[in-house]
Amino acid sequence: MNLTFFDQFMSPQILGIPLTILALLTPSIIFPTLSNRWLTNRLSTLQTWMTNSLTKQLMLPVNKTGHKWSIILTTLMILLLVTNLLGLLPYTFTPTTQLSMNMGLAIPMWLATVLTGLRNQTTVSLGHLLPEGTPTLLIPALIVIETISLFIRPVALGVRLTANLTAGHLLIQLISTAVLALLPTMAALSLLTGIILLLLTILELAVAMIQAYVFVLLLCLYLQENI
Repeated sequence: MNLTFFDQFMSPQILGIPLTILALLTPSIIFPTLSNRWLTNRLSTLQTWMTNSLTKQLMLPVNKTGHKWSIILTTLMILLLVTNLLGLLPYTFTPTTQLSMNMGLAIPMWLATVLTGLRNQTTVSLGHLLPEGTPTLLIPALIVIETISLFIRPVALGVRLTANLTAGHLLIQLISTAVLALLPTMAALSLLTGIILLLLTILELAVAMIQAYVFVLLLCLYLQENI
């Protein structure tokens, strides 16, 4: 059977059991849980400090009413962050390269913000579909455009995360294949390509963190519009 570079993004299975579930459970397994002791260890203290810092950063654009969303948004941020980073390890699988999973995260969260706005401030939420001071002739067209823009938001969230991670992993796969292919014949060029691979891996570490942050930050901005 012929394989392609894109086969690395297929959901792996062992004995017919998909490993995507195991990959999603990994963040909760590796994170330490707080105990009942008065004094915690350094790892738990560091985890608490990082979680508090992430929560404060995410809640900056959201007013006090939306702070009740902090638990679910911080949890989503940590899940995406750890899953993206673990996917860069050899012989691992990144569930966030699957569009179905990203859309499964984006659509319910986006829909929850929209329904919250329609329930709490219906007039203001519907007012976003028509900018103030619009000429009368442009009102129907602008309503259609803003409605399409509203419904395209979850698609943009899911596709952005999928495309960035997929492109980065594919580039790493291509360059690593080139390093191994050039090593027997042109060692110097292979070494240069290996340096490029190292720099690209560092870039992918940054992309994995930035994309998780951007995903949740955009949800915070959508939430701010509807509360």
